[in-house]
Amino acid sequence: MTEAARSNEPMSRHVSWRAGGVAARAFHPADLTALRAFLSALPPREPVLFVGLGSNLLVRDGGYRGTVVLMHNTHGVIRHEEGLVYVEAGVACPKLARFVAAHALAGGEFLAGIPGTMGGALAMNAGCHGSETWDFVARVQTIDRRGDLRVRQPAEFTLGYRHCQPAAERADEWFTAAWFRFPAGEVTASRERIRELLVRRVATQPLNQPNAGSVFRNPPGDHAARLIEACGLKGFTIGGAQVSPRHANFIVNATGAATAADIEALIAHVRAVVLERCAVALEPEVRVVGETLQ
Repeated sequence: MTEAARSNEPMSRHVSWRAGGVAARAFHPADLTALRAFLSALPPREPVLFVGLGSNLLVRDGGYRGTVVLMHNTHGVIRHEEGLVYVEAGVACPKLARFVAAHALAGGEFLAGIPGTMGGALAMNAGCHGSETWDFVARVQTIDRRGDLRVRQPAEFTLGYRHCQPAAERADEWFTAAWFRFPAGEVTASRERIRELLVRRVATQPLNQPNAGSVFRNPPGDHAARLIEACGLKGFTIGGAQVSPRHANFIVNATGAATAADIEALIAHVRAVVLERCAVALEPEVRVVGETLQ
């Protein structure tokens, strides 16, 4: 195992809920060369979890018994390339939104409201305000646990609402970069659209408390927040976790002392109440990994 890997890394430092256990090992690659070398040296059956800004992730209090690869890179590359926009997976989504707007391209404004990295946005087809990440993907680059790189086309993935599924035999591939095709736009109009979206986000979301964004997918023809609020669950608390009084589809670490178990229990409670009262089975957007605390 490379010396750059850290042992017993607190994942509360790397998920936006600021809760949860430790990872057995964590590695923050300096670049793609380092990542390739690291993955190729891992034991073949070592569990591996790629993490960007941790804005869609909960690590249970018993921790993750494997290796976490921390991909967020504040110096990640964005550039024009053959009429497309190339961006590395560790780049934060708002950074790409600003780049697209500044270069008189349109369509990427929604990314300003996605609190994650481009790798995470690709992995879950993140979206808001009527747009989704894969609407603009021309091709992607992936890496497997042997460190081999491949360029893949959108047709090689099953895509849907908050969903991106590779073929089963490619489950151990992760995104390292993508090429996006955005239509021509106008700088001032794109920047104004970004400003409007961010103003709306600040006004409607509990950004002053640790959260993971929208917890549940919107069911067809409805909104998860409306259902949760209709069930009287705004403000409902389990331990340190609370259904946000500002936005019912957000669960916040209200006091900063919530455990992962508190958050997971509140997710389960909300699902159960909405199913019982509204006959709708809410599906979580967030990914829950790791072991329960013994």
